[in-house]
Amino acid sequence: MKTLRLILVVAVMFCFVSSLSYAQDVQKQGACKADYEKFCKDVKPGQGRIAQCMKQHEAEFSLACKEQLEAEREKARDFVKACKPDAEKFCKGIAPGNGRIYRCLKADEAQLSPDCKAHFRK
Repeated sequence: MKTLRLILVVAVMFCFVSSLSYAQDVQKQGACKADYEKFCKDVKPGQGRIAQCMKQHEAEFSLACKEQLEAEREKARDFVKACKPDAEKFCKGIAPGNGRIYRCLKADEAQLSPDCKAHFRK
């Protein structure tokens, strides 16, 4: 049961970070701006709708956008790897979802491991 919960926490952290990347960066700047404008500009922000739209159309994106998205995913994987021990330590009892674990970690940023803390400064 403990292993299943840990896997769930890591998966939720990854999904949250990935959604942030889509929603905050992709639509505003970079290699994916034109793809966002073409496929998802009329999608109402919130509840992961933009991330979902972008994911649905990802196969149709330009090569530059696909490379940018892969770079963002790699950053997310690094974040999860670096912050998993801190999430287990500081966020026990926090229900995954809606960015709660990310906010929990952010609230304890001063106490985080150097590896995890570095991801909040990027």
